[in-house]
Amino acid sequence: MADLNTPVRYIRGIGEKKAQALGKLGVFSLYDLISYFPRKYEDRSVYKPIALAQNGESVCVRALVADTPRLTRIRRGLELVKLRIADESGLAELTYFNQPYVKDNLHRGESYVFYGKMEVSGSRRSMVNPIYEREGAEGGVTGRIVPLYRLCAGLNQRVVMQAVRQGLDACGELLPEPLPEELRQRCGLAQARYAYENIHFPADFGALALARRRLIFEELFVLACALDRMRGQRVRDGGILLAPVEMEPFWASLPFRPTGAQRRAVAEALGDMRSGAVMNRLVQGDVGSGKTLVAAALIWAVWKNGLSSAFMAPTEILAEQHFATLSGLLSPLGLRVGRLTGALTAKEKREVKAALKAGELDLVVGTHALFSADVEYARLGLVVTDEQHRFGVEQRSALIGKGGRPHVLVMSATPIPHTLALIIYGDLDVSVIDELPPGRQKVDTFPVDESYRARLDNFIRRLTSEGRQVFVVCPMVEENEDLPVKLKSAQEHAAELAARFPELKVACVHGRMKAKDKDAVMAAFAAGETDILVATTVIEVGVDVPNAALMIVENAERFGLSQLHQLRGRVGRGPHKSYCVLVSDAESEEVRARLAIMRKTNDGFQIAEEDLRLRGPGDFFGSRQHGLPETHIADLGADTQILQRAKAEADALLREDPELAWPEHALLRERVEKLFQSGRDSFN
Repeated sequence: MADLNTPVRYIRGIGEKKAQALGKLGVFSLYDLISYFPRKYEDRSVYKPIALAQNGESVCVRALVADTPRLTRIRRGLELVKLRIADESGLAELTYFNQPYVKDNLHRGESYVFYGKMEVSGSRRSMVNPIYEREGAEGGVTGRIVPLYRLCAGLNQRVVMQAVRQGLDACGELLPEPLPEELRQRCGLAQARYAYENIHFPADFGALALARRRLIFEELFVLACALDRMRGQRVRDGGILLAPVEMEPFWASLPFRPTGAQRRAVAEALGDMRSGAVMNRLVQGDVGSGKTLVAAALIWAVWKNGLSSAFMAPTEILAEQHFATLSGLLSPLGLRVGRLTGALTAKEKREVKAALKAGELDLVVGTHALFSADVEYARLGLVVTDEQHRFGVEQRSALIGKGGRPHVLVMSATPIPHTLALIIYGDLDVSVIDELPPGRQKVDTFPVDESYRARLDNFIRRLTSEGRQVFVVCPMVEENEDLPVKLKSAQEHAAELAARFPELKVACVHGRMKAKDKDAVMAAFAAGETDILVATTVIEVGVDVPNAALMIVENAERFGLSQLHQLRGRVGRGPHKSYCVLVSDAESEEVRARLAIMRKTNDGFQIAEEDLRLRGPGDFFGSRQHGLPETHIADLGADTQILQRAKAEADALLREDPELAWPEHALLRERVEKLFQSGRDSFN
C-alpha cells in the first residue's frame, strides 16, 4: 500500500523514465509530488455557444464534428488537419498544426468539448490547436479550473496532473497537520487535506484562495519558527559580556553631529553586547547613511572593554577605503589600526599576523585574507562585515569561528522592507538607519530615451570641463548577438565614448577582469586620473568618488529599482550637485512607471517597497544570495500580510514552548528540524 514516502516511479503511468524527469524537478516521493504546486491555473469552466464567444476569448464549446477531418501535407515538417465544428448557434473552423493523429481521433457526427482561443473575423470563427475531449471524460481537462505545472523534457501537463490525482487519492488522508488546531481555528485556515486537494484541483476560485492562504501561511510559519529557534539558540549559547561604556567621549571626538538614527543603532547593538548573548545584528541603511560610523562607535566600545575587532570588506579597494575612514576616526582616540589585504607584501602580511596574535592591534581591516588559516586573534570581541551577502556563508563562519564567539555586526546598503528583512536575515536582529547625515546631496534623476543622446553628450562635456567625473553603467560586458534587444555593452560603449570624446580619458571595468586589474582601474578613477568610467554593475557597491557628479545607466529597463538606486548612490557623495540619467527606449508603460518612481523619490526604502511589489524579492538577491530554503508556494514579496501574521504567531507559540516539546507540536517540530537539516549551511 502506498504512503507519502513511496517513490514516484511506482505510480501508474510514471515508470523509470518519467520518474527521472520528475527528479529533475525535485520530485522523488509521493509527498514531493503532492507538494509540487501548480505555477498557474487556466479557467476552463466557462462554456459558451460558438456564436457568442468574443474575439481572443479562451472558452469551452460543446460541439459536433460537422465534417470528416482532412489531413494536408504542406511541405516537409508541416502538416495540417482541418475540420468544422457546429452547435445550435453556428460553425467554427479548426486547424491543428503537426498533429496528424487528430484526423483519426475526431469523428464526424460525434460530440466533444473543445477549449481554445476563439478568433473572429467578420462572420468567420476559428480556433487553432484547441484542446478536445469527450464530455465527462475521466480526469478531464475541460469544464473546470485546470492546474498548469512547471515541466521539463519527458513530461507533459496531463502526465503530472494524473500522477498528482493518483497521489492525492492514495495518500490524501495521510497528509500531516503540523499547525496546532487552536492556531488553525484562530487564523481561519483550511485543513491540510482540503488545502492540498484544492491547490491542485480547485472546486472554484474561492476554494483555491482558501487553499493558497493555508499553504502559504504554513510555509512561512514553519520558516519563522525555524529562524526564531536559531535566535533562541544563540541567546542560550551565550557570548562575551561587555561592561557598560560611556559613549559621550566618542561622540564628542567627531567633527560632525551623528544622526539620531546612528545613535539609536549604536544603542541597540550595545544592548545586545551587554545582554550576555552573542550579538548578531544587521545595520541596514541607505547609501551614504553613515553605517561605518556605527561600526566605529562599536569598535571603540569593544576596545574600551580590552578587546579587538575585525572589519571585513568584499574588495581590496573598499578595504583600503574603510581603513582610511576608520583610522581617521579611531587612531586619534588611541586605537592601533592595521590592515590585511592581498595587496600587502609577504613581509607586511607576516608583521600584521604577528601583531594580531600578540594582541598589538585593536582593529584590523581587510578582505577575505582576515580568515586565512594562519591568522590568529588574541582577543577578538567584534566582527563587522560590510555588504554581508557578498560573502559566502563559509567565509563569514570562518572569521567568526576564529575568536571563540565574538559579536557580529553586518552592514548592508541594500534597503529591504522591514517585514522581508525579518525573514531574509534569519536570526539577525535588525537596526535601520533611516536618516541621511546633513550635507548629503540629493541626486536629481531623469529618465530619457535615445533622442536625448546629443544633449546628454553636451552635458558630459560641461560637467567634465568643470572638473567633474562621470560613471556610465551598461547591462553587459560585451556584445551578444543572440539577444533579441540591442543592449549596450561596457566594452563596446567605452570604445564609442573614447571616439566621441577624444579629449577625455575613458576607462572600462567589468566583472570578468582580474581583481587586481579591476582595483587598478577603480583606484585611477578615484584618484581623478579618468574622466569617464564605463562599467557593469560591478561598481554597484564600490569605491567612494566624491568628485563623480553624473551617473548614466544605459538600457535602464534591464535593472531593478533597487539596483538603480544602488547605482545612483555612487554619485552625490561630495560637495558637487549630482545627477542620474536613466536611458531607455523601452515603450512599455510598466517600464515608464518604474523609472518614474526613481525620478520621484530618493528614499531607498520606498523604492525597495515598490521593487518588491513589482518584481518580487529576487531583484534584491540575484541568484538566491540570501541563502533561504526555497519556498514552494509563498512569495516573500507579495505575501507580506500573511508573512507578518505567520511571524507574530510563531513568536507567540515559541514564547510558550521554545523547544516545541509539547505533544501537540510534535509534527511542527519535525517540519522545523527537517528545514534545519536542509538549510543549516545556508541560513545567514
